[in-house]
Amino acid sequence: MKRLLTLAASAIALTAAPASAQDFVIANATLALGDGSEPIEDGVVIVEDGRVSYAGAIVEGMAFETDQVFDAGDAWVTPGLFATVTTLGLWDVGAVSQSNDQRAGRSPFSAALNAAPIVNPNSQHILVHRAAGITRAATTTMPSGSIFAGQGAMIDLDGDANPIMRERAFQMVSLDERGARLSGGSRAAAHVLFRAALREAQALVGASGTPQTTEIVIDDEVMLGRFDAEALIPVVTGAQPLYVAVERASDIRAVLALKEDFPRLDMVLVGAGEGWLVADDIAAAGVPVIADALDDLPESFEVLAATQSNIGRMMRAGVTVAISANSGTNPRNMPQAAGNLVALGKIPGAAGLSWGQAFAAISSVPAAISGYEGEAGVLAAGAVGDVVMWDGDPLEVGSVPTRVFIGGVEQSLDSHQSRLRERYRDLDESELPKAYDW
Repeated sequence: MKRLLTLAASAIALTAAPASAQDFVIANATLALGDGSEPIEDGVVIVEDGRVSYAGAIVEGMAFETDQVFDAGDAWVTPGLFATVTTLGLWDVGAVSQSNDQRAGRSPFSAALNAAPIVNPNSQHILVHRAAGITRAATTTMPSGSIFAGQGAMIDLDGDANPIMRERAFQMVSLDERGARLSGGSRAAAHVLFRAALREAQALVGASGTPQTTEIVIDDEVMLGRFDAEALIPVVTGAQPLYVAVERASDIRAVLALKEDFPRLDMVLVGAGEGWLVADDIAAAGVPVIADALDDLPESFEVLAATQSNIGRMMRAGVTVAISANSGTNPRNMPQAAGNLVALGKIPGAAGLSWGQAFAAISSVPAAISGYEGEAGVLAAGAVGDVVMWDGDPLEVGSVPTRVFIGGVEQSLDSHQSRLRERYRDLDESELPKAYDW
């Protein structure tokens, strides 16, 4: 039975909570809303029917109906993290091809590839990243046999049989060094192939704006099949975002110039290691960026100007920037990457971020770029009830979630990794592993 409770900052009840609960309150929290603002002391979050109904400072005399109240005891409470441009759910063991669906280099298809049907909600990578506070993600196959990676999906990490929030959510193309290699060894070839592919898709749309039912004859041969061309129709019509992997400043300018010939492209830059050099151009084009936060060395010719100040400088120029989930090669490193940018702000001459900006870059900003502005990655009225409780500042190395809620439902933090930790943490070194105990 629900009961009416009145909250005051001085006295908060603590009750046990079943994992399937949909209505709950977390109070006495160091609360990060995820919207770019700084943390709030003595904060409270109210989740009803799987959505946030209130998040902010505790108001004395505040009343609400619930059967669960968690006293955070000043612990940090944040929205769930939103990881973008990942391969979560697409592989288990990278070196075992039978369990690895990240790349399809020998496939006759490229742009038509669809990540949604192959996402495995029971993948240990999903379980491990959920325990790291990631509640939603964009996942995609990667370019391998063509400059086109295929169509990515938006997923949640709640362990349900169907993790897909939206399939065919975006198309990804590589116009960087990798794209040059895949298209014949030169960026010139990559751009010709890309433009020809988009023109073929436009021909399939025709003057009516809908796909044609008859075969369309293309004058010039293009290394793109009918299914791949049809998959690019939403791209040329602006119905599907196009994620463009690009790093070098000159390449970024060339990509932005594509809108002159294809004005309906809804582009997102991925990587942009030299983005700070052309930040004004990116801002003027209104194109958001998903950037690696830890790049500070010229590991290739296309990032000779790499600097950890890249994201800070782009933001100062007015560019919308999210931290890539691949920063440090693993989505779980997003908080570390964001924390580094906070620390960078204390170095003279460097361009870092405030705490609120850095946390937003791994929560509300990637959610907004992914089409979920105000819906995910933020604690605000009407947003999904993705809430994470931490044992310390989430942007400090070593802090880990203690509780994770997705859509208002508390999630298990268990995985193979955690079970191995528990199994061997207190093992006497003189004993053989338990697997040898027959």
